[in-house]
Amino acid sequence: MMFKGLLTSVLLLVGALGAPLEEQKRGAAFAWGSEKLRGVNIGGWLVLEPWITPSIFDKLNRDDIVDEYTLGQKLGSQRALELLRPHWNTWCTWSDFNKIKQSGFNLVRIPIGYWAYETFGSPYVPGAAPYLDAAIDWARSLGLKIIIDLHGAPGSQNGFDNSGQRTSNPTWTTGDTVSQTLRVLKTISDKYAHPSYHDVVIGIQLLNEPLIGRVSESATRQFYRDGYGQTRTVSNTPVILSDGFKPPSTWNGFLTPSDNNAQNVVLDHHEYQVFWQEGVAMAPWQHRQLVCNNADSWSFADKWTFVGEWSGAMTDCAKYLNGFRIGARYDGTYPGSYRVGDCAWARDLGMWSQAYKDDTRGYIEAQMDAFEKRSQGWVWWNFKTENAPEWDAFRLIDAGIFPQPLTARKFGPVCTNLG
Repeated sequence: MMFKGLLTSVLLLVGALGAPLEEQKRGAAFAWGSEKLRGVNIGGWLVLEPWITPSIFDKLNRDDIVDEYTLGQKLGSQRALELLRPHWNTWCTWSDFNKIKQSGFNLVRIPIGYWAYETFGSPYVPGAAPYLDAAIDWARSLGLKIIIDLHGAPGSQNGFDNSGQRTSNPTWTTGDTVSQTLRVLKTISDKYAHPSYHDVVIGIQLLNEPLIGRVSESATRQFYRDGYGQTRTVSNTPVILSDGFKPPSTWNGFLTPSDNNAQNVVLDHHEYQVFWQEGVAMAPWQHRQLVCNNADSWSFADKWTFVGEWSGAMTDCAKYLNGFRIGARYDGTYPGSYRVGDCAWARDLGMWSQAYKDDTRGYIEAQMDAFEKRSQGWVWWNFKTENAPEWDAFRLIDAGIFPQPLTARKFGPVCTNLG
C-alpha cells in the first residue's frame, strides 16, 4: 500500500508538471524566424519623454525638471504622482490598442522603467506596474503581441532622458546598479516569462539602448548573460538584447546555440537618421538612399534581428527631441549646429506640402521594405505624440502618409540591393 501510494503521488506530480513543461517547450505564440513583426512602440507612457508629451513639462515652467527623475526629485513623490497618475490613466488606453490593431499592426513594444518595481532610494515615483498588466489584458483581448522593454536602469544606461534620467555621467555598470537591474528583471521574468503569458508576451528586452563606451561593454555582456539565465529558470520566452549602438554583427557568437546552448535570443537594432548634423541636412532622396546603403551594416547578425525603433523623421524639429529646452540641429538652435531651414512647418502637419508628404511616405515605405527583407521586422516609434507628426503613427495614418494596409505601396521599390 505504501508503494502504491508513493507511485500514485509520483504520477500525480508528473501529471502536474507535464503541462507546464510542454508549454515551456512550445514557447511564445509567435513564429520568430518566419513571421514578421509589424509593431509600434508605446513610448512616453510608463517612461516620460519631454518631446512626446511636452505639455507635462511646459506647464511646470521650471528649468530644473527635465526628465522623470528630476520630476520626482524636485516636486516630491506626492506632487509628482498627482501629475503622473492622470497621465498614466489617459495617454494610452484600450482605444489606442484597438486603433493599433485595426491599423494592421501585430505587436506593441512597451517601455517601462525599473522604478515601476523598486526605486532603490532614487527619487522616481513608483506606480506604473499595474498599467503594464492592463496593457497585456488589452493586447490579449485584441490578439496583439507584446514585447516588454526595460527602458531605464539605475544610474541611467545612456544618459538620455528616455532612460528616465538625463545626465552627462551615466553610472549604470558601476556600484550595485547591475545587480539592482537584475533584481527588477527577475521580478519581470518570474511573472511575464511564465507560460501563462506565452499567448501574448513574445519577448522580454533586458535593457533598452545601453550606450557602449559610456557604460562598460564587458559588464553589459555579463549582465546579458545573467539576465538570460534568470529568464531561462522560468521558461524559454525569447530574450531580447539591444545592440548598444554597435553593429549587430558585433554580437555574433554571443549567446548563441554554440555559446552554452543559448536559445531564443533576439537582437534589437535602432535606426534613425536625424541625430547628427549631416543627417538633417540631407535631401529626402538621400534619406531613402541611406536606408539602402545601411542595410548591410545591420543585417548580418547570427541572431533573429529586428528594427525596434525607427520613424519617418527627416528633421530633428520635434520640440525637445534633443532634450528639454534644447534646440534642433535643423534650425541651428542646437549647440554647435548650423541652420538648414525653419522648424515651424515640420511641427505642423497642416503646413506640409504634398511633395513632403509623398517624400515622407516614400521614406517610410523604403524602410519597411528594407527592414522586412533584411530582418524579422520592425517596431515604429511612436504610436502617438502631442505634436511631433514626423514620429506619430496615428497622425500619419489619418493623413494617408503611413501605408494602409501596411503592405500597400504608393511608390516602387527604392532599394535594389536587397534581393
